Amino acid sequence: MSTGIPNKRYTAEFKKCVIETMRAENLSYNETARRFDVNSHHRIQDWERIYLTDGPEGFQIERRGRASKERTPKLNKQVEEDLIAENQRLRAEVDYLKNLNALVLKRVQQEKKRK
Repeated sequence: MSTGIPNKRYTAEFKKCVIETMRAENLSYNETARRFDVNSHHRIQDWERIYLTDGPEGFQIERRGRASKERTPKLNKQVEEDLIAENQRLRAEVDYLKNLNALVLKRVQQEKKRK
């Protein structure tokens, strides 16, 4: 059965010690949970996953609650103005090329009629 204290908060240093001891002594998740009085072997699995993906520094990251959605960072005011100006210039260029294409097609059609 599960031992330990439910909803107990463990320090990053404790988690690091648990995982490093487990790996050094080749302990199972259950053995590790019993030895360190952690209430679930699943918690040990989660800690090992964090340790393997993010390293010991991964334990410093707060992971409670829902993950925040990535928000696009605010652009520098000058960069934003430059992008708006470039967008306007490109739209004008596209309009110009459309009009030029229409004029060329019109001229080609007129020359076909003359022949």
